[in-house]
Amino acid sequence: MLHKFVILKTKPMLLKRLHTKTLSFLAFISMLAVLMACKNDSKELAYNSENKVEPLKTKETPSPEFKAYWYGGEAEITSYKLEQARYGEIREGKAVLVYVTEDFLPEKQVKSDTKNPSTIPVLKLNATKNFLTGIYPYSIMQSTFYPIYNNAHAVKVSASVQEWCGHVYTQLNNKEQFEVTSHSYFESEADEHFSLEKTILENELWVQLRVNPQSLPTGTINVIPSFEFTRLRHVPIKAYSAVAVLEGNIYKIEYPELNRSLTIQFHPNFPYDILEWEESFNSGFGNSAKILTTKATKLQTIKSAYWQKNGNEDEILRETLQLN
Repeated sequence: MLHKFVILKTKPMLLKRLHTKTLSFLAFISMLAVLMACKNDSKELAYNSENKVEPLKTKETPSPEFKAYWYGGEAEITSYKLEQARYGEIREGKAVLVYVTEDFLPEKQVKSDTKNPSTIPVLKLNATKNFLTGIYPYSIMQSTFYPIYNNAHAVKVSASVQEWCGHVYTQLNNKEQFEVTSHSYFESEADEHFSLEKTILENELWVQLRVNPQSLPTGTINVIPSFEFTRLRHVPIKAYSAVAVLEGNIYKIEYPELNRSLTIQFHPNFPYDILEWEESFNSGFGNSAKILTTKATKLQTIKSAYWQKNGNEDEILRETLQLN
């Protein structure tokens, strides 16, 4: 009877312990679910706050010096003497880098007509080249829209190349992945649309440098080369392994697989304007191909609201930039 009594007494105790453990376990699961939900919510909020531009790191707050220089209602225009490698020879021409701040609509992937809560501030680079190959001219333009906060990849990159054989156009949109659209008059390239995993874009490095050169990626990295290079050399648009080095005011990237290197020299002090650059790669086709080096050397820089300088009398500014 005593044995039975003990058993009867201990059963409620066991049940109570089991009940307590069950409640503790359920509480733990609930807490875990809440934490996961909060984590997901925070990621989603961060993701949505950038309008599908996934943050890579903490926002950098623009300094008063940065705001004074870049938000004065003018663009920075710099001209360069160009020695461009093309078809196994060096061609003389001119290059221009135009930097300007804008409000960008990530959802529509365009410059906003007005500033509103859905826009993000970007520093845009329009980089142009003009040179001759024998009888016919080449015109190249690349546009890069890079977040001022320096915490995400470029929100958009586009490039076009025109010459008498035809023209090609490539555009990358930063969405859940990099969405790439490319059009070409070559049969092997034709019309393409594909996605890429997000990684470093060579095009964006030219703008990231102007925001904060110390933030430039170094070491062994994966980089999608500039659209100018991929189109002129007809290589696949994808990430390639590269080695990047920042030494003082010189930034260099080498692509072993592409047998190519890019070196950018910039002013060591703000606003970190680009003084010159060199790009070495295999130029030409077949047995006549050889390593040549494209060079661009700074001529002049002006600050101007160029979009308002569209009269005949404004052509004198081209003389100032030594573009005539």
